[in-house]
Amino acid sequence: MPTSLRQQPGKPTITDLPALIRTSVLANPDSPAVLSEATILTFGAFDQLSDRVAAYLGDQEVDRGDRVGLYSINCAEFAVAYLGIVKAGATVVPINILLTPTEIQFILKDAGVQAWIYHGNFDETASLVRQGVEDLSLEIIMGAANKNAVSWSEVMDFDKPPPRIDFDPCADLAAILYTSGTTGKPKGAMLSHANLSANIWSVRQAMEWRPGEEIILLVLPMFHAFAATVGMLACLAHGCAFVPVARFEPRLVLRAISRFSATIYLGVPSMYSLLLRTDPEMTGLFRSIRYCVSGGAALPVSVLKQFESRFGITVYEGDGPTECSPVTCVNPIGGETRPGTVGLPVPGVDMKIVDDEGNRVVMGHVGEIAVRGPNVMRGYWNQYEETEAVMRDGWFLTGDLGTEDTDGYFSIVDRKKDLVIVNGMNVYPRIIEEVLYRMDGITEAAVIGQQHDLHGEIPVAYVVASDELDETVIRHWCREHLGRYQVPRKFYLVQALPKNAAGKILKRELSRRGEYERGVDSDR
Repeated sequence: MPTSLRQQPGKPTITDLPALIRTSVLANPDSPAVLSEATILTFGAFDQLSDRVAAYLGDQEVDRGDRVGLYSINCAEFAVAYLGIVKAGATVVPINILLTPTEIQFILKDAGVQAWIYHGNFDETASLVRQGVEDLSLEIIMGAANKNAVSWSEVMDFDKPPPRIDFDPCADLAAILYTSGTTGKPKGAMLSHANLSANIWSVRQAMEWRPGEEIILLVLPMFHAFAATVGMLACLAHGCAFVPVARFEPRLVLRAISRFSATIYLGVPSMYSLLLRTDPEMTGLFRSIRYCVSGGAALPVSVLKQFESRFGITVYEGDGPTECSPVTCVNPIGGETRPGTVGLPVPGVDMKIVDDEGNRVVMGHVGEIAVRGPNVMRGYWNQYEETEAVMRDGWFLTGDLGTEDTDGYFSIVDRKKDLVIVNGMNVYPRIIEEVLYRMDGITEAAVIGQQHDLHGEIPVAYVVASDELDETVIRHWCREHLGRYQVPRKFYLVQALPKNAAGKILKRELSRRGEYERGVDSDR
């Protein structure tokens, strides 16, 4: 019987983020907090610079509870700005760097953002954004000043005391994180200081970090919940350092790992697939890594096994939605890992499998994963009905279909909305994808449902494969390893699959592509 993460002693830390990180600063003032080619920030320097952001915002009448946008690549300045905003008593609204100006305008207006900090790389986009957001009264650019924005250097030179805020951890919002909007307009998940501090505590307990020793390689976008909590905030709160990398390029990532002797790598499935394609002579650059963590989407078992075999490093798969701050579960570090599962609930978090009425299902049967704990969001910003739809008696309904085994390990079968019903029978795309990934020559695969007059729905596969493979060969493989009703009716061989900034495959884009090909107006 594996040791359950839930059996570890202690209770989640409930406090405000500045207080949590201040403890780490006092204990490690001269230790590195952020490492990059451009700069090395100690905890003391990081604390001082984030104080200056807070002081400048306060001087510009950014008040407690105000929302401040943050639009930046991965860099030390992102972390400084994030904590500075929070120290000012404001709520940070991180913005996906792949969004269009129109999409950014929606988020800024929906959240009521009146001030934002953006990276100089996005000056042109910022110019387009401000044309549709009249309420922006303060703009700060990480770079040289322009006619609309104050320079980052001016903020860094602002040497006045930051405002003193008497935080209410449970009531004050630290961040509003907008979901990807797969079923409509993005929704802003409201995360309080208590939500994040509790999840940071859970991360430390589950990940078994060594304070002052770990160096986390952070190429996942820092505006994303996984990277922000696990890669940035948990590091700062526990005396560890992180290395922000601005973009995912396998060679760039491997060299950064070697350059800074990173000990932990955080990634999503597509990143592990691409790392497997690097030249064999680069494998040694990974030698400093103690272990890897995968989240954000299901990691194909074949990819996990290939990666562990080549690099000799264990990959611990976990999971958690943005609304849960986000970590809910992970395979036990140093314990028994079960490929194909997302592990055990982290300390302080409860999980269960329920049916459509909210009743716990029979062990081993498929149902929806529900989560309860101090990490669960306060709700969606200004969307009461949407909040009510996902909350039931204190439990958050994740929208993931999954199972729980007798030892408490959870597995994600698929997203509830991705379920394909063929002639009344449930077809789970992930099962088909796992079979496709096991076929030599296939590097990426995604299966979606398509409406069909006779069968209700049919599964359709999009595949990135070598030139030696064609639809006939792939179909034959599927017929050998799947039930007849599970075999995709159509196969599309493509050069690449659409992904978001975190590297997660965007099935909604594939659905839109299919609708366009069939002459369906997806905007209706």
